[in-house]
Amino acid sequence: MADRPSTIAAYRAVLGSRLRSQLVYRTSFALDLTGSAMIATTDFAEVYVVFHNIKVLGGLDLGGACLVFGLGTVGFALANAVCGQLDTMPELIRTGRIEALMLRPQPLLAQLITSDVTLKRIGGAVVGLIVLAYGLASADLHWTAARVALLLLTPVSGAGVFSALFVAAGAIQFWLIDAAEITNSFTYGSSYAARYSAAVLPVPVRLLFAFVMPAAFTAYLPTLVLLGRPGPAWLPAWLGWWTPLVAVAAWTAALLLWRRGVRHYTGAGG
Repeated sequence: MADRPSTIAAYRAVLGSRLRSQLVYRTSFALDLTGSAMIATTDFAEVYVVFHNIKVLGGLDLGGACLVFGLGTVGFALANAVCGQLDTMPELIRTGRIEALMLRPQPLLAQLITSDVTLKRIGGAVVGLIVLAYGLASADLHWTAARVALLLLTPVSGAGVFSALFVAAGAIQFWLIDAAEITNSFTYGSSYAARYSAAVLPVPVRLLFAFVMPAAFTAYLPTLVLLGRPGPAWLPAWLGWWTPLVAVAAWTAALLLWRRGVRHYTGAGG
């Protein structure tokens, strides 16, 4: 217990230095932030073009689609800013740099997460919030205290789900070594799936993004609850109330997988 304050202080110092270093060159930071915002804007343009030609898709109109897109984008942007650096796990393992981190007295995962919190990725969250605000203003919503609480918890829970996917993808690298393309298809693929109505997906794919990679819980299912709409086959709307618990379950599973991966690792072989 006596070491806990010094450990927390060390992480706080590392995070502070990382964040300050990104803000030193303000022009560069502004350009990076604008770039990430433009990417999210381009993604939303795809949604807008679709609903410019059709009024309803997957049981949602433009207002409902904006709710899904906004919630999914905010959740993923926050997770990507905090845990996106786990994409570098293949390089760390190949070069043996992961072993240097293992020699330190801090938990490996905590070191990796605090090593490079990337503020520029929150540009996507800003765009997501704007789209979400438009969706809230244009959709026909009937507010209750429970629905307000769900709306506030969903972006945080979504960030938790996507962060867990990043951790699980990083853990898998202990076995696959160099399979970033495969694991990225799960993390970034889940992000893409989270921004659209799950009702447009075939049932097997719908179940995949609900109960294996729970992207549907980050935006689509909570949106159904907010709108008071029924869900598609095999995905009832009441599951949206379980979003915070799904985030906890996802993190539990990811941490268990990470722990097993670290124990499985035997060295770079150099």
